[in-house]
Amino acid sequence: MNDPPSPEYVIAPVPIDGPIALAESDPAWADWYADAEDRIRGALGTRALQVAHVGSTSVPGLAAKPVIDVILVVADSADEAGYVPALEAAGYRLHFREPAWHEHRFLVGHQPRAIQIHVFTVGSTEVQRMVLFRDRLRACPSDRDLYERTKRSLAAHQWSYAQDYADAKASVVEQIMSRARADEPC
Repeated sequence: MNDPPSPEYVIAPVPIDGPIALAESDPAWADWYADAEDRIRGALGTRALQVAHVGSTSVPGLAAKPVIDVILVVADSADEAGYVPALEAAGYRLHFREPAWHEHRFLVGHQPRAIQIHVFTVGSTEVQRMVLFRDRLRACPSDRDLYERTKRSLAAHQWSYAQDYADAKASVVEQIMSRARADEPC
């Protein structure tokens, strides 16, 4: 099996060289997302075709790194000139691009809170996958509990980079996604 191409880094990833710090679920995360959505929509206007809260902070009751993950759908994520300057003016910085993986672009902002924006082109199947995973965890306590147990176990390990931790969860994510795609009852 071939590994996917590496991201094209604009800003090199920062090593963590340690465990991942998870926080207990915080109802304020929904407010943090709402603030980020307002900033993104304010910067892009109608160019923001879809903005959604995803990742563990979007699932009430789930422990997470206190970083808000946002999906942003634009007409063409490869057309960086059409949205990146406006997002940079709003305080977000392009960290990397992955042209071979759904034309994904990844921006990060830290003021006033840590926000990660995953940019995709309208119609990207990855958007539906991320939303389906979020919705499954929100609706299915047994899958949410399995995912949290996995996260806590893996978070305690030593990791060079946060992405290594994320990659280590892949098999459990795929188990949950399989049940979600099959619309299995909880």
